[in-house]
Amino acid sequence: MSDWFDVVNKDELAPGQYVVVDIDDVAVAVFNIEGEFLAVEDVCTHDGAELASGDLEGDTIVCPRHGAKFCLRTGEVLAPPAYEPVSIFPVRIHGDIVQVRDDRWEDE
Repeated sequence: MSDWFDVVNKDELAPGQYVVVDIDDVAVAVFNIEGEFLAVEDVCTHDGAELASGDLEGDTIVCPRHGAKFCLRTGEVLAPPAYEPVSIFPVRIHGDIVQVRDDRWEDE
């Protein structure tokens, strides 16, 4: 799916805040990290728990359930118990609206 989905007005999501949206039955967490918007799938790859409500450490999210850490820029695992990265999504600002899309299956 390559359509862009409106998430929020960029001025309504302050630095350090997040919003979770449903995009074609995928929970996507969009974070404002010091004015940069980053989006990841809101599912810990360790046990399927949601991630968004975890602690932010710069551009790192800490899973609130078991403490796995993920880079919000790359999806990379930074600390176990997770070993698989989380999916990341392209984000853009269109006018004043933060938009995200799920491009994981574009080439299929």
